[in-house]
Amino acid sequence: MLTPKPSPKPRINGAKVVGVRPGSPFLFTIAATGKRPIAYQAEGLPEGLRLDPATGIITGSLDARGEYRVKVTVTNSLGTASRDLRIVVGDRLALTPPMGWNSWNCFASAVTEKNVRDAADAFVKAGLRDHGWTYVNIDDFWMPKNEDKDPTLHGPDRDPSGKINSNPRFPDMKALTDHIHGLGLKAGLYSSPGPKTCGGCVASYKHEREDAERFAEWGFDYLKYDWCSYGDVEKGTGRAYYKKPYDLMGRMLRAQNRDIVFSLCQYGMDNVWEWGGEVGGNCWRTTGDITDSWGSMAGIGFTQAGHELYAKPGRWNDPDMLVVGWVGWGPALHPTHLTPNEQYTHISLWSLLASPLLIGCDLTKLDEFTLNLLTNDEVIEVNQDPLGVQAHRIYKRDDVEVWAKPLEDGSRAVGLFNVGEDEQPVSIRWRELEMNGPLQVRDLWRQKDLEAQSDGYSASVPRHGVVLIKVTEMDP
Repeated sequence: MLTPKPSPKPRINGAKVVGVRPGSPFLFTIAATGKRPIAYQAEGLPEGLRLDPATGIITGSLDARGEYRVKVTVTNSLGTASRDLRIVVGDRLALTPPMGWNSWNCFASAVTEKNVRDAADAFVKAGLRDHGWTYVNIDDFWMPKNEDKDPTLHGPDRDPSGKINSNPRFPDMKALTDHIHGLGLKAGLYSSPGPKTCGGCVASYKHEREDAERFAEWGFDYLKYDWCSYGDVEKGTGRAYYKKPYDLMGRMLRAQNRDIVFSLCQYGMDNVWEWGGEVGGNCWRTTGDITDSWGSMAGIGFTQAGHELYAKPGRWNDPDMLVVGWVGWGPALHPTHLTPNEQYTHISLWSLLASPLLIGCDLTKLDEFTLNLLTNDEVIEVNQDPLGVQAHRIYKRDDVEVWAKPLEDGSRAVGLFNVGEDEQPVSIRWRELEMNGPLQVRDLWRQKDLEAQSDGYSASVPRHGVVLIKVTEMDP
């Protein structure tokens, strides 16, 4: 474990900017670590919003478009910490990449309401919420599949008005989202533009309006929309064909009286990064499904070069979910097959890529290493940086790669990666970052300053490993 434990002194973490549409319900939790109890304050909170000073949960709604700067403060017996939060009331959501959990990589077709409630509770118990983790997302198999022999999947597909139903495993979706929201978290779910989901459950084809209304009624805040069976019922080619089902659901979601982040899942077909934002997408999968192997993770992560041209606040490239912790795609779970160094590479690269960070493991089985991996606030800040720029590859030479991401404060986050089989040095020259000395170099995983060289930095990087640094220009 590279990262020291959080200080008992108060610290504010997570997103520094949040987007909301006029009139939509607002929910934001001030993420903070430190010795409990912590008291929360918000100076300059606009009319229409209210803060619970004991939990840090801000709720309400805002009608007027505009930008509000709120000074948030957290205090415990050891001190006080403050920083600004920007609240942007307009048309854009997900101004930083969504951070949360998704049920698929651990529970897959076996998911139940209890799994989801347990995940939400684990956000609080394990402290993930205190580091900015927000979304608790149900993937496939929450809806009926009457052809299946499992009776817990049986039931009427839709109600008399045509709105989709949940299956008996999820008896009360509104109660579930109320529980999640009560914890200061947000809730997500899954459907497909075809008649069936990837798992053969009921999906949204020709019921897009009814289903968007249902999702909003239930109180969901995020929709993953997976291509799957659409190609079986609608034939075509070209960009208009690939855009059509996502444009339709995007319009239906925007017509609702609550904000629903729209995640396009169609594996990068027709270069979705070039047009995902045009159909209202907030993030879009750029590849096929990830598995917990070096070949899969590295094969996805290191092929994202060039996509940075299409990423910005509210519009994120998505190289799929995180495969750390206990995973297994069903009831039989196993510890990830990624080595510790490969897991550091995974989280570092996804953070540099400004990717959505969706944990895929069973949160009730979080071991100390995985929790340490997911709660390094200096690494998370790279992902959540408000500038919203995705890293680009500085160079690739043999078995080493260097990627860099500009940050809002003018510094650079730099990943020195060794994709080879033997430990070897990896270097970056300051001129390659277009930076001038004197420079401060900080190791983000170890959270400590390093000795800077006059013309660059070099580190010995282990097999399939990374050194993640932040480089900051200092006043001469």
